[in-house]
Amino acid sequence: MSHIFAHRLKGIPAPATIEMARCTRALKAKGCDVISLALGEPDFPTPPIAIEAAYTAARAGQTRYPPVEGIPLLKEAIMRKFARENQLHYSFDEVMVSNGGKQVIFNAFMATLNAGDEVVIPAPYWVSYPLIAQMFGAVPVFVPCREEDGFHLRAEALAEVLTPRTRWVVLNFPNNPTGAVCHAEELKAIAEVLSDYQDIWILSDEIYEYLVSDGKHSFSIASIAPDLKERTLTVNGVSKAYAMTGWRVGFAGGPAELISAMRCLQGNATSGVCSVAQAAAAAVLDGSRETVDHMVSVYNRRRKMVVEALRAIPALTCAMPEGAFYAYPGIAQCLGRTTPGGRVLKTDHDFAMALLEEAFVATVPGSAFGFSPHLRLSCATSEEALQEACRRIATFVDRLQ
Repeated sequence: MSHIFAHRLKGIPAPATIEMARCTRALKAKGCDVISLALGEPDFPTPPIAIEAAYTAARAGQTRYPPVEGIPLLKEAIMRKFARENQLHYSFDEVMVSNGGKQVIFNAFMATLNAGDEVVIPAPYWVSYPLIAQMFGAVPVFVPCREEDGFHLRAEALAEVLTPRTRWVVLNFPNNPTGAVCHAEELKAIAEVLSDYQDIWILSDEIYEYLVSDGKHSFSIASIAPDLKERTLTVNGVSKAYAMTGWRVGFAGGPAELISAMRCLQGNATSGVCSVAQAAAAAVLDGSRETVDHMVSVYNRRRKMVVEALRAIPALTCAMPEGAFYAYPGIAQCLGRTTPGGRVLKTDHDFAMALLEEAFVATVPGSAFGFSPHLRLSCATSEEALQEACRRIATFVDRLQ
């Protein structure tokens, strides 16, 4: 039987992070001692306050279909969070809850993009931004962010790529995969550029908002430039900061007209988010930051340790991340060389696969994030595992011919 699939699926692969995780599982199933630094998933347990809130909600019978846009308890907690921490004041019809931050972005792009529209994405970027845009016939347009600039987005570089076809500009700070954090003055300069383009939506993905290094602070562009608030979608969630990846709760604040369109789409796709998961999310948003602060301090210690270890490897470069929990080393000096297993390293994908299959360390090649030749390493695992992974990487590089 011949199967015919939608044209929109052509050329859209599985995200590289998920594909690398699949390869890792296959090697582990064969008994290989693989250290995985591929997935951006906290290794901490979900805070007890979330567990208790979910249990209480379930015991109280809160197990029916929830409202598509989120239960009032959570929406009110989100409004308080935005006002308290981002100086953003949204009304009840300007916030909504989705099945993770990825669905927020999917809803927003589906509600606004037509074939041929352009979505401007600073590179390096999270793998799903261009893939989701392409699903709706849009064209991703990339703005390179240089390693020597700490991977910060420069306003003049953004201005060069904006056209009448631009429908979205994606901002992701702290950034995945680089950990870059835009300063307030940099965001103001970006906002000045965007103020001249009244038809452009702005997506501010702030999922790593709390995970910043010592002395740094992340900002919301809608609070830095209030005149842009009416066309900015501020995206966040509980997955990263609260170690709640499996609870699948993302949320957004934005103009009511856009939120309404996104709600309509979600109502015809997944409907509302799991009711007890929403109760758990409301509890952590209104709760103490003590657990988050502890995780942040641990991530900062691990990140510094990993970057120092990578910088000690002569053939690698590595900018110091200012946030998130990744390192993004450059491997240009390793290309063209041959591994002990006989593999010629032509690309960072070759390097990542050889590192996995010969040294049993799983990373993600920079090509997946639109910026080569680099690797992304997640520091969201134990210090012992990170130390051993760095030792294996150093040995692997040292043995290249």
